[in-house]
Amino acid sequence: MAARKKTSAAPAPSKARAKAAPAAPRKDKDKPKTTATAAAASAAPAPADPPIRKGTTTTPNVAAIAARRKALATAAVASASGGRELVLGIDVGTSSMRCALFDIKGNRLPETTAQAGYSLRVKGDGTAELAPAQLLRATVLCLQTTLAAHAQAEGGLSTRAIVAVGMSCFWHSQMGVTAAGKAVTPIYTWADARCREDAARLRRTWSEEEAHARTGCMVRCSYWPARTTWLRRTSTELCARVARWVSPGEWLLEQLTGHAQCSISMASGTGLYNISGLEWDGVILGRLNLSASHMNPVSDEPLRMSPEMAGKYPALAEAAWYSPIGDGAASNLGSGAVGNGMAAINVGTSAAVRIIHKLGEDETAGAPLGLFCYRVDDKRELVGGAISNAGNLRAWCLRELMLPDDDAVIERALKEMPGPDHGLTVLPFWVNERAPTWPEDLSGTIFGLQQSTTAVDILQATTEAVYHRLAEIIRKMRDGGQTARQLIVSGGIQKSRSALQRLCNVLGQPVWASPEPEASLRGAAVYALGRMGRDVAAPELGKPLEPDPEIATAYVAARTRQIRLEEAMHAYVKPAPTMPVGGAHHLPPLTD
Repeated sequence: MAARKKTSAAPAPSKARAKAAPAAPRKDKDKPKTTATAAAASAAPAPADPPIRKGTTTTPNVAAIAARRKALATAAVASASGGRELVLGIDVGTSSMRCALFDIKGNRLPETTAQAGYSLRVKGDGTAELAPAQLLRATVLCLQTTLAAHAQAEGGLSTRAIVAVGMSCFWHSQMGVTAAGKAVTPIYTWADARCREDAARLRRTWSEEEAHARTGCMVRCSYWPARTTWLRRTSTELCARVARWVSPGEWLLEQLTGHAQCSISMASGTGLYNISGLEWDGVILGRLNLSASHMNPVSDEPLRMSPEMAGKYPALAEAAWYSPIGDGAASNLGSGAVGNGMAAINVGTSAAVRIIHKLGEDETAGAPLGLFCYRVDDKRELVGGAISNAGNLRAWCLRELMLPDDDAVIERALKEMPGPDHGLTVLPFWVNERAPTWPEDLSGTIFGLQQSTTAVDILQATTEAVYHRLAEIIRKMRDGGQTARQLIVSGGIQKSRSALQRLCNVLGQPVWASPEPEASLRGAAVYALGRMGRDVAAPELGKPLEPDPEIATAYVAARTRQIRLEEAMHAYVKPAPTMPVGGAHHLPPLTD
């Protein structure tokens, strides 16, 4: 089961906590006592938080901070009760960031949408970095653009107050900062693979099963344990200047509010956070010679902009700022995939399948080995799997196979080939692959090439191979107790009707196209509204695409061939796979 019944055998969470952490959230933390009290709170300027001395063990006035933040959230709730107030959503992606205003029903105001891009620095050695200064500039540009649109809008929009800010940020990425919050290192993104050997060494000395049970994360190069080990091994002097390790979203929040704080959601994507105890895991940190003082305190309580930044952006001066959540969690929230059995599938440059599950009183968070289990908040887990190869392989095929740079031409060609009649089997591992088998020793493979094979055949087979990986993730989720009964699809795949139908046929079950083009951005706003006590209706879905039974059956056989090929390639490169390939041991030899 993804959510396990509580037992005494479960790994005991560490009791090590950051001393600067705010008090544990109370069940009524975001609800106003009375409208009058909230109105008074919103009318009066809020006092500044008692200072947190970053990088020290000084204990702040926790009670005062908790009381102030409760008042801030209460004021935001009451302020939004009139129905005209707005929420700002910010979505920080790996190549660009977006910003827009939403009403309290979760409807985006398109005229306020802003976007700013930046460049990921990549190299052949596995480097995948971002410059913190670029990220901050993009944030400022988006804020200025959206707030200018708000101020200049007609029809009364400019008079509607912005009462809260929700943020989404790409998960698993890491940077080092000084005690004062100054960036010391680049942003090492989840795609940076330079710590692959360090991850392998950790797996030889750690129990990956135990680490996964504690943190919901595999011991792989996407997560912080391996990356921190690599940085300490290769950049000793640089690491000596680091007081805290933070995510880029946390860093941006600190620049805008003056407070060092990490959400439960963001912490759960590091590989250092105990997903059941809801605290930095002292055992994992201890193995890395770290402590909770090297991390930001974890809290989902709202913050206020620093006086300096509030002076620059007076429209946001009284808004409640919520710590950034992981982009995957935001995608589910934004697409409306929050009910029992509802899964969000996002297919863009990479791809993922995720289910939100509200934990019962007798359940602990968890997922089958090979999948992730992160947190949305203190009540909900996010179970699923992500793959690194998706839209990037389509781009590779178009470029390297010199296919026409015309989507309409490609669409027509693929529409004429609805099933796997090309005779190809592809392992889509161009980039270091992740779920469900984490085959880090394998690279991309195309099996079955013939003289009659065309470039379009290769494009089709590669696309299908990506979808087969998603199907295996869904199967593994089902085996672990999380059955995806309704699949809501978002991302670049929606541009192609034939691609959606092909995904539907490969998965063998209906799929619904999400009507929300900016799921993570909307999810950031929906999260803030939820913290304020506002229930937001999911976007209305249209009719689903239905699989063709005959073609779906053919794809089951094709997926079996892919599983057998992966097992054969593992045997070719080394005696045994890193992880068992799902179902392969029940299959006949590849040479049959």
